[in-house]
Amino acid sequence: MKNIAPTLASLLLTLVHAPQALAQASCSSDGTPKPVALFERFISADCAACWGDAATPAPSTNSSAVVLDWIVPGTAGDDAPLSAAASTDALPRLQALGRKPPTSTDVHITSVDGAASGRLRVAHGVAFNDYVGTGISFTPSPAPMQRQEAAAPLAFHLLLVETIPAGTDGTVVPRHIVRSQFEGSWPQAQRSERDKGRPRVWMETRPMRIPDGAQAERLHLVGWVQDASGRIVAAAQSVCR
Repeated sequence: MKNIAPTLASLLLTLVHAPQALAQASCSSDGTPKPVALFERFISADCAACWGDAATPAPSTNSSAVVLDWIVPGTAGDDAPLSAAASTDALPRLQALGRKPPTSTDVHITSVDGAASGRLRVAHGVAFNDYVGTGISFTPSPAPMQRQEAAAPLAFHLLLVETIPAGTDGTVVPRHIVRSQFEGSWPQAQRSERDKGRPRVWMETRPMRIPDGAQAERLHLVGWVQDASGRIVAAAQSVCR
């Protein structure tokens, strides 16, 4: 583990400053459609039938929505049928949405503000020693820049998500399991005379640990940015090419 820091640091710097250099070894949101909504399914770890339910709610096939499956810790704890994939991050997410932990499956849909024309980018490199280097950056467009900065601080969420194809691991529908989450904020900062007129770029890089049981080749990133009012102003998800 002592040798992991230099390698991850190199991955992170490359992700943010030279994404083309990792064309064969990284995944990013470059060139992907901007999501118009977050479609979140919250599944109780106590509900074994919920995992394989063919009637699981899903967005329309032509919808450009990010789909997330949160496995919520159940009352049975480690003995719950879905406890292996349960995430404690689901609880504060439910609280932020004003919802209680479900006993089966609960769905919440949040729209992404299409009027906010900033660019959000997420990217990650190859897995190394159970970690993956990740990056998230947000560039407001020049026109709405003042409006976005007035709504600072901006809160960002970066999720490591495992996609389970339909027909595998006991599910008849595709699943997008939230495996881990990192969140933070970009505060409003003073701009120098030299910087005025230039779009601000917020960015964050960090290694994220791959949880036990997750398959690295199935992982991708989902990210979104919220302004001070809680409005989601941009979202993105990575694709491997």
